Amino acid sequence: MTIRVLLADDQALLRGTFRLLIDSCEDMAVVGEAGNGQEAVRLARTHQPDIVLMDIRMPGTDGLAATAAICQDPDLSGTRVLILTTFETEEYVAQALRMGASGFLGKYVTTDALLAGIRTVAAGEALLSPGATQALITRFLTTSVSGPPLVPAERLGDLTPREQEVTVLAAHGKSNAEIAGELVLSVLTVRTHIQRAMTKLAARDRTQLVVIAYQNGLVRPDTPHV
Repeated sequence: MTIRVLLADDQALLRGTFRLLIDSCEDMAVVGEAGNGQEAVRLARTHQPDIVLMDIRMPGTDGLAATAAICQDPDLSGTRVLILTTFETEEYVAQALRMGASGFLGKYVTTDALLAGIRTVAAGEALLSPGATQALITRFLTTSVSGPPLVPAERLGDLTPREQEVTVLAAHGKSNAEIAGELVLSVLTVRTHIQRAMTKLAARDRTQLVVIAYQNGLVRPDTPHV
């Protein structure tokens, strides 16, 4: 299946470079280009891409506002946003996660890492290293404005003990391979448990699943997993 990508960056040269790179892959295709956030939202609604490769700093509507608009649109539930920016600060990462982004990369990444990142996010996984996952999610929860959790705490009771266990390990920044090794399971089985937990908690991706785990006390920032 071809991964359909929308490019959102105010630099036409970069968009052209990304288009050449992505279109050179048999499993990917660029379906549109946007020079600002407002255009990105409009084209996302038109093309229904799998991935929006989104810059943050753009004229007019910036990438964060555009990310929020896309992630909150029920008609774009199948579209995920991958932030790609020069300004890779913790604050931007926290804001991007809060707006619903599924991944965050700096523009210094290699071409192989970028393509792998697109595939990772398209598969429904968060594009954050295991160590960064815990640090950034913790920061997100401790600095974000007060408000209700994404799902009521009682919804966690819908998870099986194994699904809860896998979710906790994911929230501690463990990759699927690391979880599989720790629980003596196959990577495919771990992925299945993650997907089922996401479905039961209506989490749009792995990052949101981890946020839900922290928000509802399944995992606490001050109790690191060893």
